Amino acid sequence: MKAKPRGVTIVVHKDGDLASKQYRLPMWAFSVAKWGALGTGLAIMGFFAFAGPIFRAAARAHQLDREVARLREENGRVQQLAAALNRAEANYQSLRQLLGGRAPRDTGAGATAVVLMHAVPVRAAPAGIQRYEIGPSLPKHWPLGDLDGFVTRGRVGEGDAQGEAHPGIDIAAPIGTPIRASGGGTVAAAGADADYGMFVLLRHPDGYETMYGHASRVLVHENDTVSAGVVIALTGNSGRSTAPHLHFEIRRQGLSLDPLTLVKQGN
Repeated sequence: MKAKPRGVTIVVHKDGDLASKQYRLPMWAFSVAKWGALGTGLAIMGFFAFAGPIFRAAARAHQLDREVARLREENGRVQQLAAALNRAEANYQSLRQLLGGRAPRDTGAGATAVVLMHAVPVRAAPAGIQRYEIGPSLPKHWPLGDLDGFVTRGRVGEGDAQGEAHPGIDIAAPIGTPIRASGGGTVAAAGADADYGMFVLLRHPDGYETMYGHASRVLVHENDTVSAGVVIALTGNSGRSTAPHLHFEIRRQGLSLDPLTLVKQGN
């Protein structure tokens, strides 16, 4: 007796009906359908496995584009603020030059009245006119070289045992202006101070010393030997300072001297 081919019978029964429908599939057709469904499922899983990172990267790229746009917008606002700050700084310097220094308040009974000198324009000599000495020398050169300067505050003493209200002069200058040694000598100290900010202290012959304060950068080190005119620092606004300027002092034997009596305009 010949064997009946093997197959798969699928019975479909609808709820409420008495009759059922039967579908008979050959075994090979059932195998093809089974493996086809398996292959389709694997293909779908593989698609999501490989496409998922792509979709996530695309979403991430979109977020990055929005972040870049935001940063560009903020950068534009920063540039506008920087321009406004530069204009305000220029206006402040103009007002400071026009108004000059202000007198300090009376500190109590018996205090000597002090009047700060009014802002005095100081013009340095044209380039090439200055002649600097080689080696140690007395401080007699303008510390900003050929650059025009503007003295916004002069040396002021209280006239009593409490010391001096302002031992040097303040010279308004843009940040980064070269500061030159007023005379030749040795760097006694260089660094940072709460009041002077970034500073350089030079020691000259005959007991003279010069102090350069509120710098933005110091270019010499302690015990360095410098000649007159050598750039020792750059002007700034460090320490107790309200605007970019150079604080310049001249001392002898520990006593403060008025720099304008020793350093002449154009020297």
